Amino acid sequence: MTTRISTAPHRAESEARPALGGRGLVKRYGSETALSGVDIDITPGEAVAIVGPSGSGKSTLLHVLAGILPADSGEVWLGGRRVDTLGESARSELRRSEFGFVFQSGMLVAELTAEENAALPSLLAGVDRARALGEARSRLSELGLGGKERNRPGELSGGQAQRVAIARALAHRPSVIFADEPTGALDTRTGRDTMGALLASAAECGSAVVVVTHDRELAAGLPRTVSLRDGRIESDTCQAASVPAAGGTAP
Repeated sequence: MTTRISTAPHRAESEARPALGGRGLVKRYGSETALSGVDIDITPGEAVAIVGPSGSGKSTLLHVLAGILPADSGEVWLGGRRVDTLGESARSELRRSEFGFVFQSGMLVAELTAEENAALPSLLAGVDRARALGEARSRLSELGLGGKERNRPGELSGGQAQRVAIARALAHRPSVIFADEPTGALDTRTGRDTMGALLASAAECGSAVVVVTHDRELAAGLPRTVSLRDGRIESDTCQAASVPAAGGTAP
């Protein structure tokens, strides 16, 4: 059953967050143009779906905005800071401090427990281990994974593993969470539940969410949908958000 929940961020959280924007973004792979002059703005705490057919440039746009791939031309800004002119070390630090990531496969570390995976960004940032693990356990519990903290990825279902990935992405309360086909490997019901958990948790943290998905029905559950075709924005629409209720036990 689908129910409406608020995806609006807490006011105090969102006001402190920087906006993310791209101007005239161009990216080529050899003779193929993946992005052709894309302009996009994402406001603090906003949830945006990026859709389009295969090869439309949606994953490339996410990677350019996140500072993973350099654009061939154009600008990327986070607040008053220009991202695309930073060196690799500075971009890496920006990704660690300001961005969170959720991928289709989860990309959890097989040897670590769920709580250790969820705490990994904090641990790498030098946060005290006991504090980092305590915060990770709290986040996992909020995401319906109470009792699974000591399980390793191989002992979790697909939906549970993605919720661990969500907890990891939120560990440092990032300004923006980038999710590339986060429900692509899940069945429809689990995918809807997982997306609901992601949006609810991000809203609580005041984090913006940029979701790349091929699932237009799923995209329709987010407040805004940007549609790409041949490396250009074909449409940019807002709609009433309707996502699955979060919480409870993860499937």
